[in-house]
Amino acid sequence: MSRQRSQHPMQTRSRKFEEVSLDENSEKILIDGRRNGGRLEENHIDAPSDSDSEMDENSKPDLKGDRHNIALLLFLYILQGIPLGLAGSVPMLLQSRQVSYHQQAVFSFVFWPFSVKLAWAPIVDAIYSKRMGRRKTWMVPSQYLIGIFMLFLSTKVDSLLGGDEDSPADVKTLTFFFFMLNFLAATQDIAVDGWALTMLSRRNVGWASTCNSVGQTAGYFLGYVLFLALESADFCNKYLRSEPHTEGIMTLAGFLYFWGIVFLVTTTIVWIFKREREPRPSEVPDEQHGIVSTYLHLWDVVRLPAVKAYAIILLTHKIGFAAADAVTGLKLIEKGVHRENLALLAVPLTPIQILLPLVISRYTAGPRPMDTFLKAMPFRLLMGVELAAMVFLTPYFRNDDGTFPLYYYIMIVASYSLHQVTLYSMFVSSMAFHAQISDPVIGGTYMTLLNTLSNLGGNWPSTFALWLVDDITWSRCEGVEGLTCGSADLNKACESAGGTCVTWLDGYYIECAACLVIGLIWLKLRANTVKQLQNKELSAWSASS
Repeated sequence: MSRQRSQHPMQTRSRKFEEVSLDENSEKILIDGRRNGGRLEENHIDAPSDSDSEMDENSKPDLKGDRHNIALLLFLYILQGIPLGLAGSVPMLLQSRQVSYHQQAVFSFVFWPFSVKLAWAPIVDAIYSKRMGRRKTWMVPSQYLIGIFMLFLSTKVDSLLGGDEDSPADVKTLTFFFFMLNFLAATQDIAVDGWALTMLSRRNVGWASTCNSVGQTAGYFLGYVLFLALESADFCNKYLRSEPHTEGIMTLAGFLYFWGIVFLVTTTIVWIFKREREPRPSEVPDEQHGIVSTYLHLWDVVRLPAVKAYAIILLTHKIGFAAADAVTGLKLIEKGVHRENLALLAVPLTPIQILLPLVISRYTAGPRPMDTFLKAMPFRLLMGVELAAMVFLTPYFRNDDGTFPLYYYIMIVASYSLHQVTLYSMFVSSMAFHAQISDPVIGGTYMTLLNTLSNLGGNWPSTFALWLVDDITWSRCEGVEGLTCGSADLNKACESAGGTCVTWLDGYYIECAACLVIGLIWLKLRANTVKQLQNKELSAWSASS
């Protein structure tokens, strides 16, 4: 159940919650259950027993025998969220070191593995060591490698971030390390999702999604919010210390070292003391047949005319939100808002993010969920304009001592809350539509394919928006003839010569305006296509007939 979360406009890269890529087995339950009038077939769940009596017993809600399993799953998902949270915090640190938006765009590739893990998910599911266990074969090495990468990175990260003008940040090397951390976390996610459905008894299998959601949220919170708070000297001096210091309680190197040790120790404990149950013969796929058939069936699905048309929708509908989602948080830091304060805004917003899907799902149930998608889109586009206005007005709220009043942060929370309503309206609608159209023959893989396309449709516009900001920003070097500004090197040259870089037209605002226009044009041209796709028979989405 890997989840790609919505992008926090006040963060460089958001928590991975917007696009949900469910595990193949759990998605099959959801899809087949809907298509059978809510009745779940026995063979749709990895149950620990085949007997009817045990099936009846397991159908009763009771945590007896599964409490330890639920606690273990929760912990594994917390571990999964740590690298993601740290990856979300690094752009905040880089922005404070005045890196260019080109460099921020390069680093944004670290968030792509969770969006494309469908490429290797069938391999993880099919190939394994019987001696080690189907899921531990991939989970244990992945977590060991995460721990090793963290320990090694802890010795290099200070120099990679760049401490002064003479040692600029090495963004490409940072991108490589955090990309690998997220790649390994995505692989761990595939393994743990599958293990969750066999670790828990049939009666408690629904707890897997709860562990996933709560665990990833907690892990991200630790790696992002808690780290940025403990790393901030201002926050620690104000709330945690009696005597001020020039540095926070925790550095990124120290945080990486601590969690590297945690990964190594806990992975060893799980490997030694937690056994996987032996799979039944029906649960053991033929290695080559399972992988090849899955990829071939995916290719048949992609060739369907309806899927081709919908793929274009998924890959393009988020262009209108790119500037607001990818750049807003960095611009707020540029305007003087402390990064730890932006991170702490996630605390009051978390309950909203949990409750919104439950409320909105009432309006997306039924045969036409994409109607809500289309209704919410123009409001989400307008929220991008509102967030740009907040960025523009931010300097006017700043106090003489560099702080911001409480009502300013209340305004940001209110703006983001409204933004979340529009975001989740589109998200829940698309997820309901995916559940309706997915072919039950490969239900989970089908939904993961659609969610992968949707995730990519959010990643590439965000990366492009970050890359373009510097190129379309209009600025000049005041006080020095013959010098210009516009990039980190040019700005440094101007300041070294005694000049001052003055921006008279920020590329961020140009992007926001362009995104609004592109989004409205997209809505005008593609709304009828979305409605037509929604009205198609289920046979148009099936490659098995």
